[in-house]
Amino acid sequence: MAKRFGGKYSPDDRAEVTSDTPRPAFDRARVNPVGARANLMFLPAVPMVFLALNDGAIGLALGLVSAGVLTLGAILLREGIKAEAAYHERKVARRPALPRKILAAGLSGIGIAIAAYRSEPGLVAPILFGIATAGLHLAAFGFDPMRDKGMEGVDTFQQDRVARVVDEAEAHLQAMSDAMKRAEDRPMELKLDQFQTIARDLIRTVEEDPRDLTAARKYLGVYLLGARDATVKFADIYARTRDTQARADYSDLLDDLGQGFAQRTQKLLVDDRSDLNIEIDVLRDRLQREGVRIAPDTNS
Repeated sequence: MAKRFGGKYSPDDRAEVTSDTPRPAFDRARVNPVGARANLMFLPAVPMVFLALNDGAIGLALGLVSAGVLTLGAILLREGIKAEAAYHERKVARRPALPRKILAAGLSGIGIAIAAYRSEPGLVAPILFGIATAGLHLAAFGFDPMRDKGMEGVDTFQQDRVARVVDEAEAHLQAMSDAMKRAEDRPMELKLDQFQTIARDLIRTVEEDPRDLTAARKYLGVYLLGARDATVKFADIYARTRDTQARADYSDLLDDLGQGFAQRTQKLLVDDRSDLNIEIDVLRDRLQREGVRIAPDTNS
C-alpha cells in the first residue's frame, strides 16, 4: 500500500510549532519601502544647479533655491513612504501627524515653478508647471494615510504610553544591530535577527492590546536595555580578541532571551483569549436572563 510522504516541511504537516522551534533568520524581514522611484526624485535638483551657474546672480540664486526645495521635497517623500509602510504594517496605528507625501508634492510643485520662472518670468506658466508637477507627484506616489486604523475603543492615553515604550524598544533593537556589525560575525548577526523577530512579536502584541503593557513593560524596557548593553560589550570584545567563550556565552544569552520573550508573548495571547471567553460567557448569561434562547456551543 502506498504511504503518503510527510514531514516537518511538508505543506500538509500537522506538527505543532512550539516556542522552542527556531525561527527562520529572516522571518518577517522588513524590506526598505523606499524604492527607485522615490530615489530618482533627487535627480532633478542636480541639473538645476549646473544650468544656473552661467545665468548671473539672480539666475544662480533662483536655481539654488529651486534645487534646495526639490531636495527637501525628495527627503520628505522618503520619510512619508517609510511612515506609510509602518502604518500598514501595524494593525493598530494612528495616521501620520505630518502629511509628508502631500507636503513633498507641494514642494516639488514649488521647486519646478521657481525653475520655470527662472527661464520664463511671469506668473501663469510657473503656476501651471507647479500645479501639473504636484498633481503628477500625487498620482505617482499617492496620499498619506488620512485616518487612524484599529483605534475604535482604544484608550488614546494608554496608546500614547505604548507608543513611547515601543519607540524605546525599537531604538534598543536598532542599537543592537548597529553594534553587531562591528563583530563581523555573520552567523551571530543572523541569530540576533531571530531574537529581534521574537521581540517584535511581543511589541506587536502590546501594540494591538495596550492593556498588555504592564505585563510586558519589563521585557520591552529593562530586558532589552540589558540585551543592548550586552550586545555592545560582546561586539567590542569579539572584534578585538575573537574570544570563542564570549561568543558562546552571548549565543546562550540570545537563546534564553528569545525563549523568555516567546513565552511572554504566548502568555499574553492566552490571557487575551481567556478575557474574551469571560466576556462571551457574561453576555450569554445576560441574554438568557432576558429570555433569549441560545444554542449550545458544540465547539467547547
